[in-house]
Amino acid sequence: MAASRLRVVGALAAAAAGSGAAIVYNPLISSENDAGTGGALESVRRKIADPAAVVPSREVHRSALMGSSTVKPLDVLVVGGGATGCGVALDAACRGLSVGLVEREDFSSGTSSRSTKLIHGGVRYLEKAVFNLDYGQLKLVFHALKERKRIIENAPHLCHALPCMTPCFEWFEVVYYWLGLKLYDVVANRHMLHLSRYYSANESVELFPTLARKGHNRSLKGTVVYYDGQMNDSRLNVGLACTAALAGAAVLNHAEVISFIKDDLTGRIIGARVRDNLSGKVFDTYAKVVVNAAGPFCDALRQMADKGASPMICPSSGVHVVLPDYYSPEGMGLIVPKTKDGRVVFMLPWLGRTIAGTTDSNTAITMLPEPHEDEIQFILDAICDYLSVKVRRSDVLSAWSGIRPLAVDPSAKNTESISRDHVVLEDFPGLITITGGKWTTYRSMAEDVVNAAVKSGKLKPSNGCLTGRVPLVGGDGWDPSSFTELAQNFVRMKKTHAGRVVPGVMDSAAAKHLSHAYGNLAHRVAAIAQNENLGKRLAHGYPFLEAEVAYCARQEYCESAVDFIARRSRLAFLDTDAAGRALPRVIEIMAAEHGWDRRRRREELRQGREFLETFKSSKNAQFHDGKHATGEFPVSPFLSLFCGCLVGNLRLWRTFQVLKWWCSGGRSSGDEVKNKLFLYL
Repeated sequence: MAASRLRVVGALAAAAAGSGAAIVYNPLISSENDAGTGGALESVRRKIADPAAVVPSREVHRSALMGSSTVKPLDVLVVGGGATGCGVALDAACRGLSVGLVEREDFSSGTSSRSTKLIHGGVRYLEKAVFNLDYGQLKLVFHALKERKRIIENAPHLCHALPCMTPCFEWFEVVYYWLGLKLYDVVANRHMLHLSRYYSANESVELFPTLARKGHNRSLKGTVVYYDGQMNDSRLNVGLACTAALAGAAVLNHAEVISFIKDDLTGRIIGARVRDNLSGKVFDTYAKVVVNAAGPFCDALRQMADKGASPMICPSSGVHVVLPDYYSPEGMGLIVPKTKDGRVVFMLPWLGRTIAGTTDSNTAITMLPEPHEDEIQFILDAICDYLSVKVRRSDVLSAWSGIRPLAVDPSAKNTESISRDHVVLEDFPGLITITGGKWTTYRSMAEDVVNAAVKSGKLKPSNGCLTGRVPLVGGDGWDPSSFTELAQNFVRMKKTHAGRVVPGVMDSAAAKHLSHAYGNLAHRVAAIAQNENLGKRLAHGYPFLEAEVAYCARQEYCESAVDFIARRSRLAFLDTDAAGRALPRVIEIMAAEHGWDRRRRREELRQGREFLETFKSSKNAQFHDGKHATGEFPVSPFLSLFCGCLVGNLRLWRTFQVLKWWCSGGRSSGDEVKNKLFLYL
């Protein structure tokens, strides 16, 4: 069975085996052992669910990492703060091991925040399993469906079941998809979310009003609706990091590994040299085992340990676009099973907007991948055939690209045929690499890695894996109706532009948002909104509150403005232009929380704007297309010159006003002059 599991990366396995490497690839059946772990499980759950619990500060975590030594090393050092890396840190901490985690950027700053937002078992894998008689693919589906249910149960505030509609324009399609999705239900068994069912054409249009009744000269015969899970991916990832911190792990974002430390006698990796990218300080941290969970960048770390290491991932680009809410009804998604080139495209409601995607194509590895215009247009064209409304390029509120670190199959011709299963590999003593897989199976991937680390480092955990039944922070006992308590017991105190403080209601939209984003800890955010006059919305039409910026800076390791607009809230992903308008206020609040000086504030504004430029909304995209309205208007050279002169004269006038004020006696300080110039210019 192990041999068949490794078939997808056969050439890689052969190469590694030839060099004496140890490949660890645990069976899909969970190794979680309930015997003797009851006390440990309850202890961990109490620690995480304690209403008075506060995560340790970033300085405490950094001191813990710096305090390790060759005499007293950590058990496990994780490099990478995505879903898998944070999952490894949580699993190891729950087993009683000493754990450290460092992340070059922010938790979920890479692939884990740019996902499809679906927690799925893999309908396509089931189709391959049936037609190719591939038992390995079938096991993947069994396993993913089990993990899907676990994620939803452990983080109910961030995850939920979502019905997905598959349109059928031929009676053969009705029968084919109905049978296939019923088989999906059977495979899920007790882990099933809800039963799939068929809806007539009229019923389908009632459920999905923008669904087209005709397509390619064919009439809609009906739809088959099945259920998968949906999540707020980056908040789930941040929740993993905070839960790991409460469980005892030292987690440090914005900290980069610049080299590995090796034992002079054995050559085994025994730690890493780390640079704190916020302070610039460099320090060494030691561990018995180092886990490489760097996602698309895992090969760079492997080559840091061994320059001759051959690549083991194939990066694939997945592009998504966000459209207004009227493209899809609340609570119902649309799955297009086959586009003209055989890919699957979906359109799902997400956080009050509609997310559509995705593409699957080869790409280069970069820190900030950007979507190509042809990929955006491919998605718009694909969904256009199934909708009764006009699909316009000008409606794109945000578009982004994510990089999937797929395990290499040298015989594959394209990335669609590469398995999404994961690979655990120790090809250099002391360094265990995890790559491949998908969001849905992050927990079991982490379990496999910790099992491998225990074996490699001869570690002595106090108990087995517990994470299958450990709720994430905010999720223990959460109830969907808890938002009513927020609406009834809190008000939003808001500061006007004139400086007056006025009360505002905690409306249902804001209360529901806080409840789903923060779970049982939402009352802490609501209290800040009420008691510290931070109850105003950050952007018109969105429920994000100023109080969230302060809370995330204090309790969720939010260290930059981009951390907030992209990953603590999802404003950058939902609406790029709204995020740009909110950016100055976010910086102002974070400056008060972290004590930023004027130089740091300017740098945050620059970095925030550069980051948002990579999200190709209809406003910041440069394109020419006859199919879709662009929202761009041609500007003549003369008009451009006129506007430039006008702006230049306005700046000169403002500079004159500042100098006039200064010469008239307003010489309180040089900083005040700079401040006025900054505001005017």
